[in-house]
Amino acid sequence: MPAPLLEMRQIVKTFGSLRANDHVDFEVQSGEIHALLGENGAGKTTLMNVLYGLYQPDGGEIYWKGEKITLHSPRDAIRHRIGMIHQHLMLVPNFTVLENILVGLPSPKEPFLPIQETLTRLEDFAAQYGLPIDPTLKVKQLPLGLQQRVEILKALFRGADLLILDEPTAVLSPLEVEEFFAVLKNLVGKGVSIIFISHKLDEVLRISDRITVLRQGKRIGTIETRQATQPILAEMMVGRAVALDHSFPKGGAAQPILELKGVSLTRPKVGRVLKEITLTLHSGEILGIAGIDGNGQEELADVVCGLIPYSAGQMFIEGRSILNPTPRKMKAAGLGYVPADRQRVGLVKNFSIAHNLVLKSFDAPPFNAYGFLREKVVRLNAQQIIAEFDIRAADLLQPVGELSGGNQQKVILGRELKLAQRLLVAVHPTRGLDVGATESVRQFLHAQKQKGIGILLISADLDELLAMSDRIAVLFRGEILGVVPGEAASLPAISRMMLGERLEATA
Repeated sequence: MPAPLLEMRQIVKTFGSLRANDHVDFEVQSGEIHALLGENGAGKTTLMNVLYGLYQPDGGEIYWKGEKITLHSPRDAIRHRIGMIHQHLMLVPNFTVLENILVGLPSPKEPFLPIQETLTRLEDFAAQYGLPIDPTLKVKQLPLGLQQRVEILKALFRGADLLILDEPTAVLSPLEVEEFFAVLKNLVGKGVSIIFISHKLDEVLRISDRITVLRQGKRIGTIETRQATQPILAEMMVGRAVALDHSFPKGGAAQPILELKGVSLTRPKVGRVLKEITLTLHSGEILGIAGIDGNGQEELADVVCGLIPYSAGQMFIEGRSILNPTPRKMKAAGLGYVPADRQRVGLVKNFSIAHNLVLKSFDAPPFNAYGFLREKVVRLNAQQIIAEFDIRAADLLQPVGELSGGNQQKVILGRELKLAQRLLVAVHPTRGLDVGATESVRQFLHAQKQKGIGILLISADLDELLAMSDRIAVLFRGEILGVVPGEAASLPAISRMMLGERLEATA
């Protein structure tokens, strides 16, 4: 085997008492897609942040094209032609595609920007790498799949020979994933090497050449993809056998808990994003909502949770009309909410884990007495939830923004499942979670269902919807095209509805 393009030897990185990387070896060959797998908090992103110069290692060495290098900052990594696309995209929404590409680039005509020259080069790059995009559009106008394309173009424009992709498919629809994989194969054909961080075992097996697994900060091993299977990888990640195809019992619906009758939502400059939605969710039922991202799923969740006032129709909780719903009203009605965007909506990143776990309850007993926060009770609550949900953290007072994405999601789940007394709205609850954590979350959701709680489950993972849901409704352009029983649902039929084919017989 030829000398590696990249070698990381015995990398150590600690945060206080937590050793995130424990003498990790990792290498990438030229022209390969090397997948990096591991549970949430296993050290994958930390290792890549060391490689990108965001963190300085406490021990170990990095070799690039056979030479030992030291990376003090991302600028050093970019200079060595290493690029990174983060899980949470680092773009300026109000800038155009071209302006985002220009950010941070030196100009040969200071203080003026080389707009026309960059535009011409960008068009050439886009054509060369098969990444067509309109450079005049603002990033906020683009779907997530195209925003990710902008990030890739930005890295390639700076001359990247190695691309680090951190959970690149976490927010993409199935169709966008297929397009994205075609882009990756094209990039490899052009000589770009790729590090692919993911929790999705099927995707890793489809796209990678080799796979390295980390567990609790240590390298467990590296395996050729052609020799790997999902059970083998899952056991390497978690250290035990994991149920990968577990389907939950269907049925058990009882009394209506949530009813929507003709609910519509109109947004300024956008028009109607929800069109006369009529749905019933029963206690002890999981009602799945399928649809390609951007077809009204998140707006439906926001309406039910009282974050957005609906324009027409009626909403009932246990038969009682809810007029002008607000988050406070819905919480009082026994609703828990797992939002799609954990960082923007679900957490306060500078607050501790313990305080994030009481964000919605800090002003009420048992966490508050006579207007004062009872810190001992808050910490005891955090200890219990951290243990129950296996949240990997250095300390319960650690800022939640320092946790891995998957552990941030566990904090939200721990808080919201405690609040859900009648109804839970869960939007992509397992997005970004490893196989072990995904299994646990699904068990938690099923346990809530068995307690009689109604669950509105919105997910882009069709396998998850098929495994979990008693019924599945499909949204297309803000309209429900059909509702099918979970035991009768099929992947092809739901996929066709997601693309606009109406189902005549509904349940």
